[in-house]
Amino acid sequence: MALGAVPHKAAYGELRFDSGRPCLDLLATTHPAERLDGVDRLRAWLAGAGLVPPGTPLPDAGPAWLDGFRDLRGHIDRLVTGELTAHPADAALARVNALAAAAPPAPRAVRHPDGSLTLALHGTPGRAALLAAVARDAVDLLTDPVARSLLRRCAGDNCPIVYLDTSRGHRRRWCSSEVCGNRERVARHRRRAAGLAPA
Repeated sequence: MALGAVPHKAAYGELRFDSGRPCLDLLATTHPAERLDGVDRLRAWLAGAGLVPPGTPLPDAGPAWLDGFRDLRGHIDRLVTGELTAHPADAALARVNALAAAAPPAPRAVRHPDGSLTLALHGTPGRAALLAAVARDAVDLLTDPVARSLLRRCAGDNCPIVYLDTSRGHRRRWCSSEVCGNRERVARHRRRAAGLAPA
């Protein structure tokens, strides 16, 4: 599970955090192109997903971290796709379970001089701890019958994003009303306009 609230998504550029779970937000980093294209982008994703407080130093982050998160992303994708299509992905399940076995980062509350509390971590989290946090989120999601029943794939053309449909009445169709929903509305308008245009 995420350790903290997700800051405003505009702070993270093209990264998206609207799927409802960190493990699903990780899957969204492949669309429409590779979003985890460097270690700095991975750091931004970790903060945006709420896995580390913004500004957390990650001095050991490097190419192996990037490879590890991309590898985990592939396994989670196979697991989630397997759930949606009733085709179990046992090799992916074994890998996610193995990664989930490590201890995730331990949160702690820190008091500021103004008396407010804010989230911090006990020590600097390592790669295995952060991978474990995302892997455990996937395990929690896929073993929770209620949450699993809310998994949806975006109805947008060529959009592979999977999200949790927590909308009232569970009628959400798109990963984002502003992105895929808007594209669909524009396409529908163009089809109507083309049908009304003189031959």
